[in-house]
Amino acid sequence: MEEERGVLVEKLINIVNEISGISEFRSSVKKEYCNLGRRLKLLIPMFEEIRDIKEQIPEESMKALVSLKEALELTKELLKFGSEGSKIYLVLEREQIMNKFHEGTTQLEQALGGVHYEELDISDEVKEQVELVLSQFQRAKGRVDTPDPELHEDLLSLYSNNNAAIDQAVLRQLVQKLQLTRIYDLQQESCALHEMVTATGEDPEERIEKMSVILRKIKDFVLTETPEIDSSLREMSSTCSGQASINTTHKAPVIPDDFRCPISLELMKDPVIVSSGQTYERSSIEKWLEAGHSTCPKTQQVLTSNAITPNYVLRSLIAQWCEVNGVEPPKRPGSLPSKSASVCTPAERSKIEILLRKLTSGSPEDCLSATGEIRLLAKRNADNRVAIAEAGAIPLLVDLLSTPDSRIQEHAVTALLNLSICEDNKRSIVISGAVPGIVHVLKKGSTEARENAAAALFSLSVIDENKVIIGTYGAIPPLVTLLSDGTQRGKKDAATALFNLCIYQGNKGKAVRAGVVLTLMELLTEPQGGMIDEALAILAILSSHPEGKTNIGAAGAVPVLVNVITNGSPRNKENAAAVLVHLCSGDQHHLVEVQELGVMGPLLDLVQNGTERGKRKAIQLLERINRYAEQQKQAQTESEALINAQLHNQLSQSPPSSANALDS
Repeated sequence: MEEERGVLVEKLINIVNEISGISEFRSSVKKEYCNLGRRLKLLIPMFEEIRDIKEQIPEESMKALVSLKEALELTKELLKFGSEGSKIYLVLEREQIMNKFHEGTTQLEQALGGVHYEELDISDEVKEQVELVLSQFQRAKGRVDTPDPELHEDLLSLYSNNNAAIDQAVLRQLVQKLQLTRIYDLQQESCALHEMVTATGEDPEERIEKMSVILRKIKDFVLTETPEIDSSLREMSSTCSGQASINTTHKAPVIPDDFRCPISLELMKDPVIVSSGQTYERSSIEKWLEAGHSTCPKTQQVLTSNAITPNYVLRSLIAQWCEVNGVEPPKRPGSLPSKSASVCTPAERSKIEILLRKLTSGSPEDCLSATGEIRLLAKRNADNRVAIAEAGAIPLLVDLLSTPDSRIQEHAVTALLNLSICEDNKRSIVISGAVPGIVHVLKKGSTEARENAAAALFSLSVIDENKVIIGTYGAIPPLVTLLSDGTQRGKKDAATALFNLCIYQGNKGKAVRAGVVLTLMELLTEPQGGMIDEALAILAILSSHPEGKTNIGAAGAVPVLVNVITNGSPRNKENAAAVLVHLCSGDQHHLVEVQELGVMGPLLDLVQNGTERGKRKAIQLLERINRYAEQQKQAQTESEALINAQLHNQLSQSPPSSANALDS
């Protein structure tokens, strides 16, 4: 039964993680779907604590968890369609889609309500989160944002209007609202409609004709009117769609197929090679990978990794072809349209590309000097960080994390740390498979390399999904080791990384099992006191986890924490009080201990003079202490009353001789 529960809970966690990974939704459903995704993410701590419960879970709650899994699977499919489905369909059929959405949320609410979480051995914080999710489900019932009626009407008008003279201003507004302004967007929309036909097996004439007509008219408009598309691309696209230009005096050269990206069909600006050996435009293949695909778009071969490598040879050939045919060479953008573009000069870019060639030259000397220079360039300014990433340095640096040369390894991990300062690079570094290599350096590298590896993990963990990935690859035990035996700088780097990683509930148990509590207690009591702030901050996070609470209590933390509340800084008093609130929750031993150590006076002072959070925690702790004192007083009163009643009964039932004997 316990094994069955573990499998079920893991499935629930995996489904919610998959839902959380759906980051982009179509604008017509974005608000409702984003809110639902955020609510469901709050359930992960409950699942994790249920998984760790030692006692058997009631059968009724188990059945509810099974129902919740089924409801979550249906919800996942619904949200995936809201992310990848046809934008036109989502507008035209919004009422039907919202009905399905509310049916799904009702199923989720009913299933979650059937899990008697208040009777389970899970923390108060998690129970509060579940109550919050249920209340949000109830408040959201039947509440739907008013759709854009103008957009709906414009789409229907576009379908029914067979006259070529369609209002261009209306069309332009419609295209912008639907976010179908680029060739790539139109291809994705076309694929989404095709997948709908394939999935349902229905006659496309019945269901898809209307949307296909609308899409064709939008495509014609985009290819001929949208200013974002350059003239040569418009001419090429118009010819492809059967709208050959009339009265044109210049005929654009035919672009060789090998120079076109297989995804966007556009002339490649920044060609890169994936593990299948196929070449794609960087921005197109990164979008494909970030959408969760694990296959090569052209061959459907499963990719062995998400690493991409610049295709310098093809880039050079494209530049030569452009020069011969009088075409302006394509300018390389950032990795994604939303990313910041670098303003580096051509000379600086050329220098970066030379350095990257040195990285792959096979010469240890060249590799050492190149990684050292890239490390410094990435540290210097934001433009360099963008340009280095654009040039394709990240996968090459990741490969060097496993090199036996400790100097190259140190330069590589530090370069990745410096590159990760740029927000846009954080995802690219993780997608390139850097985390296992950074963990390897954290375990085996030189002192400085270990410190910079810890700092890199902290930087990457700013993104929530990266916290999960980093914890999964075993980063927490070596971080605890560095926290214990590192230099002062190393301890600081390890502490900040551990703090950030333990914000994710699933990493708290890993940190506790890695022995972090004893290490933190040592840091709290060391004479120098240089790590007290960090140690208390981590303890405050861990104390909300059942294993953390148990281990902190067993480590004899209460006297140390009471001393901090008495003599510490305002922020440290706040964190110490937060830890004690958790330790004293349902634990009479610790409640008695804090009273005996004289915590009442310092707590009253904290209520008057502490930080806002410190005041709240002090009040909570005082309430628990007072509640326990009242319970003890009431128990003593009841005990005395019971003793008096028993004595009275004995006296009243005593024989007269006994009474006379007493009188004499």
